[in-house]
Amino acid sequence: MNSRRHSNFIFFFISVIFTLIQNAGLSQKVIAQPQMYYSDSGVNKKPYAKDPYVVYFNNTYYMYYSIPGPQLKAWYIGIASSNDLINWKKVGDIKPVEGFESKGICAPSCLVKNGELHIFYQTYGNGKKDAICHAISTDGLHFQRDATNPIFKPTGKWNIGRAIDAEVVFYKNQYFLYFATRDSSYTIQQQGVAVTNANSNFSRDSWVQLSLDSAILKPQLPWETKCLEAASCIVKDGYLYMFYAGGYNNEPQQIGVAKSTDGLHWQRVFNEPILINGEKGTWNESESGHPNIFKDQKGRYHLFFQGNNDKGNTWYLSKVEIGWNKKGPFIINKKR
Repeated sequence: MNSRRHSNFIFFFISVIFTLIQNAGLSQKVIAQPQMYYSDSGVNKKPYAKDPYVVYFNNTYYMYYSIPGPQLKAWYIGIASSNDLINWKKVGDIKPVEGFESKGICAPSCLVKNGELHIFYQTYGNGKKDAICHAISTDGLHFQRDATNPIFKPTGKWNIGRAIDAEVVFYKNQYFLYFATRDSSYTIQQQGVAVTNANSNFSRDSWVQLSLDSAILKPQLPWETKCLEAASCIVKDGYLYMFYAGGYNNEPQQIGVAKSTDGLHWQRVFNEPILINGEKGTWNESESGHPNIFKDQKGRYHLFFQGNNDKGNTWYLSKVEIGWNKKGPFIINKKR
């Protein structure tokens, strides 16, 4: 090979390598993953985890989430544990039992009371008959069902009698149970609430529905479309803050914030989402939805959520850190 051909070859080789490096960098940028990026393969052998809920119990962080069975039916609840809220390891499942749970269970929420972990979850696959259930655990892995299950479903002409996406929070010396339900046309998803006293065992007869004549919060803003669901609440500076999902899955679903001084009447903190779906090509392009606001043992606040970039063919769980100022919550790190 003469020197000119040799030089041309070297130039061509360097150009190819440079192009590959550029493309690799571009590809890495497009599909960049957040620091926390968790999913579960389950029985479908593909990444799938939705509806995260994190709790600190027995010196461990546990995350409970929804995962489907074969053919996206017979949903159940996965359990993962972590010491740093970033790296998670699957440690168990909560499978449906016979009877009203047999078609599936999902959308967990948790609280710790008197040294026991209480989980609230919904039945799934029963249409208008889906309702909220309750179970108790002493180890975070094995649960004893409430003998009165299902413990709650709403009444009133404003809804269809269905309750999903439970959230139970202690505020002003009582427990508030927030739930999502559809209107009579089965098209609008909206929020209702029931309460029970501080000494409650959370059984069916202990709950008193407050939203008797209308929803306490319904979609009104353009980005909320026809859906307001998946309430997650936390007490801060005397207010009860609700992080909620606006829009049905992949419309995209995004996350908003409202606040209340009595748990019944709410006002939106922002007219725009606090957390939007990602830009085109990012891991959460299709949505950032189903929030869970959580305060860790060091006093830091984290917003856990679900996302995907393929219109729901796969699902991952992630989080962003939340700060607070006079206007309310804000995302500390805008990268997501």
